[in-house]
Formats: sequence, structure tokens, C-alpha cells
Amino acid sequence: MAAFWQQRGRRQENGGLGSVIDGLGSVFDVLLANARLVLGVSGAAVLAIATLAVKRLIDRATSPRDEGDPKAEQKSLEESWQDLTLIKTTPKPPKKQRREDLSEPLLSPARPVVPDPRGCSAPLGAPQVKPSPLRCLTLQEKLLSHSSQLAVPEIQASLVPQLARSICTQLQNFLRSKCPELPFGRFFLSGALLDGLEVLAADHIHLMLPVVLDAGLWSLISGEDTVVRNPQYWMIKRIDLGYFPRGCSPWDRFIVGRYLSSSVLNETLHKLLVASINWPAIGGLLGCAIHPVVASRELKLEVKHDQVELSISLFPVVEMEDKVLLAVPPEGLVENLWLESFYRAEVSRVKELDAGDSGARQLCLRILNGVCRSQPSLHKLAGSPVTHVILHLSDTASDWAEESLADRFQQVLEELVASLEKGVLLSYFNPKVNLFSGLLEEEIDEMGFVLYRAISEPELLL
Repeated sequence: MAAFWQQRGRRQENGGLGSVIDGLGSVFDVLLANARLVLGVSGAAVLAIATLAVKRLIDRATSPRDEGDPKAEQKSLEESWQDLTLIKTTPKPPKKQRREDLSEPLLSPARPVVPDPRGCSAPLGAPQVKPSPLRCLTLQEKLLSHSSQLAVPEIQASLVPQLARSICTQLQNFLRSKCPELPFGRFFLSGALLDGLEVLAADHIHLMLPVVLDAGLWSLISGEDTVVRNPQYWMIKRIDLGYFPRGCSPWDRFIVGRYLSSSVLNETLHKLLVASINWPAIGGLLGCAIHPVVASRELKLEVKHDQVELSISLFPVVEMEDKVLLAVPPEGLVENLWLESFYRAEVSRVKELDAGDSGARQLCLRILNGVCRSQPSLHKLAGSPVTHVILHLSDTASDWAEESLADRFQQVLEELVASLEKGVLLSYFNPKVNLFSGLLEEEIDEMGFVLYRAISEPELLL
């Protein structure tokens, strides 16, 4: 009895909250009694659950707390949130379907609608959306797009020749002061970068060291008449030793068996490059680091600048009887051979043909050189082999306009595959020379396989 009066006194202290609650309870009862008639079964169920939750919240708010239980307040809050969850998770009553909705198609989001290939009629009133056709690029368009990506960065195209010419000048001044008895001609640069045929990166260039010979003391002997039986190599023979004994020519110190030895000349220059020239001082003057390659058989310099890295290959060169001979002996015991270079004639002929008919031979050559540089298995086809194929085709295919670039590109691939199958690619300037003679059989097979696949799908190379 005492507990009852205590609870009643607390309700009175709350300002008559008990009477308000009793009034709300009667209202809820009336609503529940008439909800089924007004809202239907499902609506009445939702209202009943909501009413039950609200009643529980009110009861907990007005019920006395157990002062001995410190977790009572937290527990009541958790129960209240659970009751509110009942309201959120209660499914909404299905929307009453209208008559107009029965004519609309039902679409399942889980499965995409597959159009009937025989054709289906769109719903009345639906906007007709025309799908944009996918544009497939032709080989011609792909080649022109690819060519724009082959351009050498402008900073390299301007900086590399300038840097190489400065090194060229420093080297010539050194040789003139160190070996004044050797009549070297004026050093000059060579390579695809200077001729506008370089692609991707200007990372290498050639430095030519002209060897000036007295035509009355030297003569040429074709490689066909030597033990190598290779017409691309030549020997430079010292003649008239009876009338002009050794010592009459400053180059007699490089003679081996009466022949000017390319190997001995290269070895002498290699020692000078490695041991005698103060490259750190020259590099500091030019704002770069220069290092001669010690382990290489070739004469080569590695140049590192803040903006470029460059490889410079040095070639002693002899020009006699309309031939350009480089001091590049083949591997083996024969050390007196000089390699005939067709590079100058190749570039001159290609540019001459393009100027005559406004052709795209140089463009085709740049694209093919870029392909060979980007494909490791095709590296040895870049340069002369591709150029000679284009020159051979120019004698049979007259249409070299830019609009026919795709046809000419495809034709060059076919000619390269045919030549690789035979293992023979004849020089345009000397039909006795086989430009594939220095390739291994495995290299020929690998290159032939890559290009054979590209004949049916040229895009594989781009």
C-alpha cells in the first residue's frame, strides 16, 4: 500500500502526467478498434506495432527507476531503440496497383533485356534512341596516328646535335695536338637524327673520323677476292713499296701484311680515348659527364647530361673510288677488312625519290624503324635492311602518295618475310651484297615468325 501511494505521489509530482497518459491510452484504443475498418488488415497491423512501441516508451519514461541498478537507464534506452527498430523494419503495405500500370512491361533489374534479333516494337510513346555506331580505324588511320607518336622530343632533337658537335670539336683538337702526323680530315656527325629519320628518342649518333689517304699509295681490293668471300668488305692495300717505301705515308704504321689494318687503327684510337684524353675536364666544360666504353670493341662514348643520355660511336672512315669504308672489321682472325657503308647513298636516294613524286617513303621508313626499335626481335632490321626493301619496291610500285601508305606498308612486310624465308636481301646499290649474311639462322627464324603474323594483322606491330 505504501509503495502504491509512493508511486502515485511521483506521478502527481510530474504535473499530472498520469492523467495525460490515461487519455492517450484511450485514444490509442479507439484508433486500434477502428483501424481495421479504415486501413485494412496490413495497415492495422502496422499501426498496432507502432502503438505498442510508443506505449512501451511512455511506460519506461514514467515507471520508477531502480536506484540500486546503475545500468537501468542504459538498459531502458537500449530497449527503446529495439522497439523503434520494430517500426523501421516493418514492411510497407504493397501499393495498390492502378489499371494503367497493368499495360507497362515488368523489367527485372537482375537480368538485362536481350533484344530480339528478329526485331521488336518499342512501347508506344517511348523515345527512339539511335545507338552511336562504333568507328573502326583503318590501317591507314592507325599508321598516321602512330607516326605522330614517333617524333623525337624537341629538347633532345636540339640538344643532342649541339652537344655531339662540341665533343667532336674537342676530340679533333686533341688528336691534332697529340698526333699531328696523322692527317685526319674534318670530323663530322652522321646518323638518322640529322637526316630527319630518327624515331622515339635521340639516344645515339655517329662521329666520323675521316682518314685521308694518298690515292697513289693505296688501292682497293674487293672482299670477293679475299678469304672471307664477302663483297661488302674491302681491303686497302699499300702499293708501289719499291718506289715509295714504308714511311712515305703517315698511315704506314698501321699496316699489317701490306694492308691498312682497321683493327690496329681502332686499337690505337681506343687507347687514346681511354688513357690520354681528360674526359672529366671536357665534360665539366660542356656541362655533362663523358665516359669512354672500355670493354667494347667499338670506339664508343657514353654521355650523360641533365636532360639526355647519349651514345656516340666513333668510326674511322676512308672514302676512295666512290666508296665509303668504315673501320668495322668482322669478328674473327681477319683484321684488315673495311666495311662498305651505303647509308649516305640510301638517305640521298630516298629523299630524291620522295621529292620527285611527293611520296611517303620517308614516313613509311620512320614507322618501320620505330616498329623495329620497339620490338626487340626486330632490332637488326632497322636502318639499312628496311631502307633497301623500300628502294627495291620503288622500282615496281609507282604510287607512294600518303593515301597509299597502308598498301605500301603491307607490301614492305610481305617483301621482308619473303626475303627472310630465303635468307637473302640483296643490296640496292650492289646486288652481290647480301644484307642478311651477318644474321644467325635463329635470328632469321624469329624475325620471320613475328613479321609473318603481322601480315594478316599489321596492328600487332603498332
